[in-house]
Amino acid sequence: MAFYIDLAGRTALISGASGGLGAHFARTLAAAGAKVILGGRRIEALEAVASSIAAAGGQAVALGLDVSDPSALAEAVSDAPHFDILVNNAGIVREAAAIAVTESDWDAVIDTNLKGMFLMAQAAAKRMREVDGGSIINIASILGLRQGGGVIPYAVSKAGVIQMTKVLALEWARFNIRVNAIAPGYMATDLNREFWDTPAGHALIKRIPMHRLGEPSELDLPLLMLASPSSSYMTGSVVAVDGGHLVSTL
Repeated sequence: MAFYIDLAGRTALISGASGGLGAHFARTLAAAGAKVILGGRRIEALEAVASSIAAAGGQAVALGLDVSDPSALAEAVSDAPHFDILVNNAGIVREAAAIAVTESDWDAVIDTNLKGMFLMAQAAAKRMREVDGGSIINIASILGLRQGGGVIPYAVSKAGVIQMTKVLALEWARFNIRVNAIAPGYMATDLNREFWDTPAGHALIKRIPMHRLGEPSELDLPLLMLASPSSSYMTGSVVAVDGGHLVSTL
């Protein structure tokens, strides 16, 4: 893409960075000059991503991080190298009709996607307020703004992330900590490409006004903008990248 934001001298911590969008975000930030700390539970996968970033000329280190374990999370973030950008990305999904959702599935999704994201932001803010502040970017979803069947714990968690983003932005502005969110629409990733090739996937794509899926690269500019001083007067914002899905008709 024909844009470039220089993040040289900055360090970003990305949770859920062992694959998918998290790994993509890490590569994007590293390509813009940031040092990246790859957080996640799968150390071997994190190290593979770090190696690929280093091979491309970037700087990356792996950090064992489990957002569902509060004490271990706090210790890991406290011991991490200094960082001034957090990409709060770790999340899971459990698919089931609402009437069939189990308590364990509900707890797993909410504990990871909402509680874990709050604890991650809180631990990061404690580090950031000791220096010159920073930028926290929460990865939400259009399902936090619009309804979708079969994923009620996920949708509720992402709605919570959006409200959390706004409250934290209000409280932490005094520390020069900006808190914003990106709400992706349906994206084509290695984990879901098979579904999009099914009749159900094709039908869902037809409901997107642009009649296509998004690509991870189409999240790059919002990510880099929110990570950089270019957005220094933005906090509490939710940037939807969804091909117009949120404004589609009933």
